[in-house]
Amino acid sequence: GTVRTLNFPGYFFLTPPLYFIPDLLPPGVCSLLNPAAIYANNEISLGDVEIYGFDYDYTLAQYSNLLHSMIFNTARDILIEQFKYPEGLRKYEYIPGFAIRGLHYDVHKSLLMKIDAFHYVQLGTAYQGLKPVPDEEVIEMYGGTQHIPLYQMSDFYGKGPSIKQFMDIFSLPEMTLLSSVTDYFMTHNIEYDQVHLYKDISDAIKDVHVKGMMYKWIEKDMEKYILHGDETYAVLNRLVNHNKKLFLITNSPFSFVDKGMKHMVGKNWRDLFDMVIVQADKPNFFTDRRKPFRKMDEKGSLHWDKISKLEKGKIYKQGNLFDFLRLTGWRGSKVLYFGDHLYSDLADLMLRHGWRTGAIVPELETEIRIINTEQYMHSLTWQQALTGLLERMQMYQDAESRQVLLEWMKERQEIRSLSKNLFNPQFGSIFRTFHNPTYFSRRLIRFSDIYMASISCLLNYDVNFTFYPRRTPLQHEAPLWMDQLCTGCMKTPFLEEMVHIR
Repeated sequence: GTVRTLNFPGYFFLTPPLYFIPDLLPPGVCSLLNPAAIYANNEISLGDVEIYGFDYDYTLAQYSNLLHSMIFNTARDILIEQFKYPEGLRKYEYIPGFAIRGLHYDVHKSLLMKIDAFHYVQLGTAYQGLKPVPDEEVIEMYGGTQHIPLYQMSDFYGKGPSIKQFMDIFSLPEMTLLSSVTDYFMTHNIEYDQVHLYKDISDAIKDVHVKGMMYKWIEKDMEKYILHGDETYAVLNRLVNHNKKLFLITNSPFSFVDKGMKHMVGKNWRDLFDMVIVQADKPNFFTDRRKPFRKMDEKGSLHWDKISKLEKGKIYKQGNLFDFLRLTGWRGSKVLYFGDHLYSDLADLMLRHGWRTGAIVPELETEIRIINTEQYMHSLTWQQALTGLLERMQMYQDAESRQVLLEWMKERQEIRSLSKNLFNPQFGSIFRTFHNPTYFSRRLIRFSDIYMASISCLLNYDVNFTFYPRRTPLQHEAPLWMDQLCTGCMKTPFLEEMVHIR
């Protein structure tokens, strides 16, 4: 390699020769990320997968955002009409871009916030009502720190004693309603009990689902609410044509799933599946052995007979995974299950049962399109450069250097805020805080072998394709900043200061 000296006091850098293998890069190769790609956290060969399992909502059926406004409005009206909340709440409408998935909510503080993989609140992303809380107030609320200890934060499923994590796509209207009602009480100086507020909104949202209101809206206008039906049809047919076995485990009722699948796949959709399990009560389905399977007819009537085998073409209600495994013998890594909820769909399957898992993350498509913009690439590159300069500039203690350092820190902070706002002005990306992965990201990596924007991404790959995760460098393996390389020039600069301590 050639040795070049860079004009940074006390440093010189070795730059090795670069070898290019043109054949590896086809002509006209695109340097942008592909929103329709499948991304791997763990190596997985589809050739080894014999059985494909699916959740229904937001996995086989993707819904349009119009649904969120309907859920918000209906739950808001339930609060007013049944829980006797103030009539003034009717002026609040759903705000489509307000919340993002994976946020935490501190029930006792009415605080909605984004937390990183190390349990630190990302400053600038803590909201009470619809207004941000100043950083110093957030730090004061948590006893002089941004850190929230594990016991307070959450159990395995994201539900702590006072802090809840919203992992579900259906929870976007819930977070917006919590923020809107809090905003109303705060702007009108009305005293309220934070625990009651959380519980009431949670119950009102639950009503929308449990009483089947949402199912009715979707059934009435499938064209309006269900997206990409043709792609769902194509994925399932392709798998069956390659002799894969398919099953469905959903918490939704049969009549709703049946209508949606007929709309997307056709009236004989059940012929594609070896097993259909509805109202499964996930995540309890994966952990609780008590509920047996019940056979169900198409009209929804339950049979009383004991289930000793699971038959193709039949519909089953409830049940549990332990009976499912015993009756099918489908174990380990020959099963790949897709779902959108990291906790109630994927966590137990991966950690307890050794199935392979695929996370459906619809937000991925939008986020990748933003990452591909010139504005984002420029700001990220400059951010990285500034960070490296800051790290090196710390060495110089003179007044002029300190001043430059402060200016660079300010500039870096401005660029970081700018990058965050490209994704969502309130909370930024669902995958990252400024530089760390989010708590959501860490869970995504922990509980899924592969992740993608929708199951239609499978159509871009051969059925025997092997996904290899990219070897991303650990911090000590590939320094971004060449000054971390040992070139024999950086000894221990503060050694002289320490000598007199002996």
